[in-house]
Amino acid sequence: MGPELVIPHAARQDERSLEMARVWIAGNALHCTLKIGFYADRGMAEEESWGTILADMAQHVADALVASGVRTDRQLALARVQQAFEEEMANPTTRATGDFAKPDN
Repeated sequence: MGPELVIPHAARQDERSLEMARVWIAGNALHCTLKIGFYADRGMAEEESWGTILADMAQHVADALVASGVRTDRQLALARVQQAFEEEMANPTTRATGDFAKPDN
């Protein structure tokens, strides 16, 4: 397994910080761990909250593409991410499979 990504400074500094998602590519497939239930436990809609997380992540991806020099226009980068998302939702290239892992502790 490759090195883990850097934990953001703000997450290390905030004792209440919480990891919500991890994503890997392994065995030619996407694997993820998600903290489902966090929002519902607080009386919030999970679907809308995760939609916000995905939208925020898309904006971070667009910013990173510009910062790394892959793209020069943030709006165009974001539009391409959104287009790819919508195409994948409409016609998935793979079927999501698997189960839900229980925490080790």
